[in-house]
Amino acid sequence: MTSELTDDRTAVPDGPVGSRLDDWWGRVLSTTQRIAVWRWAGPLAVTLLAALLRLVNLGNPHALVFDETYYVKDGWSIVHLGYEGTWPANPTGDDAPTTDDRFVRGETDIFTSAAEFIAHPPLGKYLIGLGMLLFGPDNAFGWRFAVAVLGIATVFLTAVIARSLFRSTLVGTLAGGLLAIDGQAIVMSRVTLLDGIVTFFVVLGFGALLLDRRRSQRQLDAWVARRAAAGRDTLWGPVLWWRPWLFAMGLALGLASATKWSGLYFLAFFAVYSVLSDVMARRRAGVAFWSSSALLQQAPVSFLLTVPVAAVTYLASWTGWFLSKDGWDRNWIAGGGERWTGVLAWVPDSLQNWWHYQTEIYGFNIGLHTPHSYQANPLLWLVMQRPTSMYYLGTAAGQDGCVVDRCGAAITGIANPFIWYASVVATVALLVLWVLRRRWEYGFVLLGVAAGYLPWLAYVNRTVFQFYTIAFEPFMVTALAAAIALVLGSRDDPRRRRTRAVVWVGVYLGIVVLASVYWYPMWTAMQVPWDFVRSHYWVPSWL
Repeated sequence: MTSELTDDRTAVPDGPVGSRLDDWWGRVLSTTQRIAVWRWAGPLAVTLLAALLRLVNLGNPHALVFDETYYVKDGWSIVHLGYEGTWPANPTGDDAPTTDDRFVRGETDIFTSAAEFIAHPPLGKYLIGLGMLLFGPDNAFGWRFAVAVLGIATVFLTAVIARSLFRSTLVGTLAGGLLAIDGQAIVMSRVTLLDGIVTFFVVLGFGALLLDRRRSQRQLDAWVARRAAAGRDTLWGPVLWWRPWLFAMGLALGLASATKWSGLYFLAFFAVYSVLSDVMARRRAGVAFWSSSALLQQAPVSFLLTVPVAAVTYLASWTGWFLSKDGWDRNWIAGGGERWTGVLAWVPDSLQNWWHYQTEIYGFNIGLHTPHSYQANPLLWLVMQRPTSMYYLGTAAGQDGCVVDRCGAAITGIANPFIWYASVVATVALLVLWVLRRRWEYGFVLLGVAAGYLPWLAYVNRTVFQFYTIAFEPFMVTALAAAIALVLGSRDDPRRRRTRAVVWVGVYLGIVVLASVYWYPMWTAMQVPWDFVRSHYWVPSWL
């Protein structure tokens, strides 16, 4: 149980070092084969835990929860039409079943070919629809399957990326484990919304960016070595065209943007980071014109390796719309829309129709100010002031197995408080340490948080929700895992100090696990006594 995150110590401490747990762990990992097993066993173990917490009883409740009313039905119509169809309006009679009621009880073919205006790109809904094709549209497990699988995969990616970033299996396992048992991550893997899908692609792109950073550094070092061996100058650095991981990053973030436009924020931040990383790499390598080389030579190439593939990926996600005849705005020009003139007159009508549709989507999202009882100001996201209640069903004694006077089944987006608030503190701590120590690993984690959070501060008056934070939560728990490793110190620390750190971290992690056990019924719609439900609302604004 050691950490690679502490500074090297030159002084040899008096007396025994490390804890007794370190002694035991050292014996466990006494061979290279066992170390190799542990390298994968940790991430895989927390991934298995995540799978259990997300897949068990995934079909409960058998109801369209929160915005599932949009994404589930859109997912089903889009895999049949290539675009989102229209569903019947709800009847006005009190006793008449709603469209959602009819869908849940198996009437899933009542959509029409008339197009519905939608606010988000189609990829996420295709993935949702794929799960429904596999397991049936009348099966809640089927319509939640895709987001559950991607939520599980996000835990694995987080663990593997954190392990690679800090070169510590402990940090990776902690990061993945914290995400596996956190409430918001569990809820966003068990409710069919788009944000969990976006998160998967964002983390995938983050991992590709990390791999590109290391690969391009090796390429640069090799170039400098070849120039030095040949007695040639290094005034200008190389132009690296073969950067497959940078291309993969563009692809992954194109998929994120094809699910929800918030993926564009990550594309912008990650692309700028890759350029700044190239600047600093050339400076460290001794390239004389390091800034000009990176900004004037490499940056345009990096742009071509990322932005076009992201744009093509986004455009390709609309293939069903282009192949259809009746998608929203598909015949906008034919219906009286103004065709482009001048230098853009050559653009096909289909692309002009599509572009008009995109402007409508933009206008809707920017102008969305409709009040909602669970909207959350981005300025207050980090304090979790208004988490989203996704579902609640109250029951009385004798109803659906309720054995007390009053019961309830809830799905609340309240994160595990001991993970969330500790992650916020850890993120701030890493920011301070990055300023003081200039460790690029800290800055890399902060990049993910900044890309997911800072752009939303421009929309404090828009109708937005706390669960949007799921897109940068993997980076926050990575910050927390890194902070925990710093607290633990090194196995070379004096025994008293190391043992004390292990005990305190163990106590904290024990509290985290117990809190998740306590909150789990509130994340999964288990029927529990009302007094138990009420005990979870620690802050009035959570209710």
